[in-house]
Amino acid sequence: MNRRIIIPAAGKGSRLTKSEDAPPKVMHCVGGRPLLQVVLEQTNFIPEDDTYIVVGYKKDAIINHFGDRYHYVEQTEQKGTGHAVLVCQDHFKEFDGTILVTFGDMPLFRREIMQAMCDYHESRHAACTLLTAQNPELKMWARIVRDGDDRFAAIVEGKDCTPEQAQITELFAGVLVFDSKALFQYLPLVGDHNVQHEYYLTEVPELMVKAGLCVETFPTDDGDDLRGVNTQEDLRICEEILKRRMGL
Repeated sequence: MNRRIIIPAAGKGSRLTKSEDAPPKVMHCVGGRPLLQVVLEQTNFIPEDDTYIVVGYKKDAIINHFGDRYHYVEQTEQKGTGHAVLVCQDHFKEFDGTILVTFGDMPLFRREIMQAMCDYHESRHAACTLLTAQNPELKMWARIVRDGDDRFAAIVEGKDCTPEQAQITELFAGVLVFDSKALFQYLPLVGDHNVQHEYYLTEVPELMVKAGLCVETFPTDDGDDLRGVNTQEDLRICEEILKRRMGL
């Protein structure tokens, strides 16, 4: 099965540092390596030539570090995760296969989980498969909403949750796998009617379900996989978890 990966990595990381001399968010280091490098190592079951990195803020710092092994797509305005993937559309017009979407500031997703998720997605012939997990510490994470038949119905961002939805314990882990043709059919239909006025990639699976397409979920057994990096404290926590996983 043909596979490609899109890694949004265009952000500045304003909550990590206020310095104007700071590198792009994904170039901050965890365990002595840039966040993006850790992500690329964990997704290297997809060839480098099939890897598309979405760059924006101080893009040259990323491109100069990683060189021409990867494809780079520029996102001139950061208007949400959906927009980050949409800017890649022209590069995928002729592609018919599986697209993994993971993020350059989330270094804890494990290679074996993402590879197994792609395998599961393809075996189910799904339009989309979502990674889910349980982690009671992450109270502002997006929730998985299910219908009366316990099938996926929607993802609700933490900021947009009703009090009832905030009680849901199944969290969206931030990794998605798509059928490429279905992704770029439904992604342009996403709106920005939310608290952040951004285009959420997480709206695409709901649109697919409403159209009668197959959307699956795939659980990870470690709730720490969900953790991303927005602050120095997040960076410290992620570094501790990576060291623990390596037995250090």
